[in-house]
Amino acid sequence: MTNNLQPIVILKPHKEESVLRFHPWVFSGAIAKIVLDRNYPYAEPQEGELVKVVDSTGKNLAVGHWQVGSIAVRLLAFGTDTLPSDFWHRRIAAAWKLRQALGLVRPDNNTFRLIHGEGDFLPGLVVDIYADTAVVQAHSVGMHLHRYAIAKALNDILPHLNNIYYKSDDTLPFKAPIDGDKTGYLAGAQTDEPCWATENGLQFRIDWLQGQKTGFFVDQRENRALLERYAQGRDVLNMFCYTGGFSVYALRGGAKSVTSVDVSAKAIDLVNDNVERNFSDSTGHFAYAADAFDFLNGKIENGEKTSDKYDLIILDPPAFAKHREAVPNALRGYRRLNAKAIEKIKSGGILFTFSCSQAVDKEMFRLAVFTAAAQVGRKVRILHQLHQPADHPVNIYHPEGEYLKGLVLYVE
Repeated sequence: MTNNLQPIVILKPHKEESVLRFHPWVFSGAIAKIVLDRNYPYAEPQEGELVKVVDSTGKNLAVGHWQVGSIAVRLLAFGTDTLPSDFWHRRIAAAWKLRQALGLVRPDNNTFRLIHGEGDFLPGLVVDIYADTAVVQAHSVGMHLHRYAIAKALNDILPHLNNIYYKSDDTLPFKAPIDGDKTGYLAGAQTDEPCWATENGLQFRIDWLQGQKTGFFVDQRENRALLERYAQGRDVLNMFCYTGGFSVYALRGGAKSVTSVDVSAKAIDLVNDNVERNFSDSTGHFAYAADAFDFLNGKIENGEKTSDKYDLIILDPPAFAKHREAVPNALRGYRRLNAKAIEKIKSGGILFTFSCSQAVDKEMFRLAVFTAAAQVGRKVRILHQLHQPADHPVNIYHPEGEYLKGLVLYVE
């Protein structure tokens, strides 16, 4: 897997310290120079190519994928300049062993994340499992270039897989043209039959072809289960519902009614499919394709909504900030959204509120929600502080991997 003409990335003095602490990124500002073999055919490393990283004295530190941008190298192995021939098999097998140890592989649950980038020591790679299908996303060109080796390892380690779908058309941060399709089947083939996957005994239709991310938000599994415990007898409003995960759990928890809202009409179709699949009587479920703020302000075309109807509200919006420059606007958005929900919820109501913006840390998010509560002037207590589940592990050397944060609030 190594290249005899492998470029050598030489770090500036003292910039090797983060690599010695096993941080999986090398930033462009830490690089002193790049040495190329005199027979190397290019003027600079190629996007996604394996490069060797050394300190200012020439000591080997690590090997990783070269990337054009502020994150210049995503490190795959430390203390070496090569990857062993069984690298992909070994790393994916370790990830599979962890998911088995977590108890995620069982008859009533075949939906989970198998590879979570840096958290599984494979920076730039995401793999979600839905029954007999693996959906693969590359967030680096390096992982894109190794997609077939990754698919082979997946087939070897998870023999029950019938399909491996590659979906990286909206994730690859490439700066130059790359070879190969960014979407398509690496194994198996598309059928007209919908895929139904099982999570904690509930079934969900997965649309990896047209859906967001890999087709389903597996990172909310444990938080959905917590919500189920609070749903009994409550009127529930699930904002930004997407495929309705929280809605289905709330119905199983005995909610009096559940209202699902998403701006996407396609998402609302999936919500209705999921509700009908799990419950013979879906009369307590209402779904609207509408803008979140329009709905919270009572601006909907059909149906009736009163300002004090809901006593359990879920706010799980898409990422408001995908980079640091967007954080101020994101925080304003979180304050506005949470203020509206706190204002509308019944006395004694429960608010589940989330941020999946990696650039917004948990203290920023908590302060935004605190500011929203103070603005409305209601008494609010924190019942739970939430995070991503164990199949989305955080590499202890890479705290940036902690992206999902949430609060469960009691509103008097």
